[in-house]
Amino acid sequence: MNAELCRKALERVGNPNLLVNIVSRRVRQLNSGAGAISRPLIPDAQNLGAADIALREIVEGKIGWELPESPDLGGVVPQKKRRKPAWR
Repeated sequence: MNAELCRKALERVGNPNLLVNIVSRRVRQLNSGAGAISRPLIPDAQNLGAADIALREIVEGKIGWELPESPDLGGVVPQKKRRKPAWR
C-alpha cells in the first residue's frame, strides 16, 4: 500500500477505523469479479493493487460513505442488575 495514498485518504475520511472498513469492503468488491461493481472507478488502474485502487477512489471522491446516526436514548438510564444470594 502506498503510504501517501493512506495519508490522503485518512485526511478525507477522518477516522482510521472507518478507513480500514471502507478499504477492506472495496477490496472485497474489486476481487469478487461480480460484474460492474468489481471494476475500478479510476482510470489507469492496471499496475495498482486492489488496496491502492480503493485508496485512490477514496482520495478522488469516487466512493461515498455515511455514518449511522447515534440513537437518541432520551435520558434513559439503565437499571443495575440485582445480584442473587450465593446460598440459593
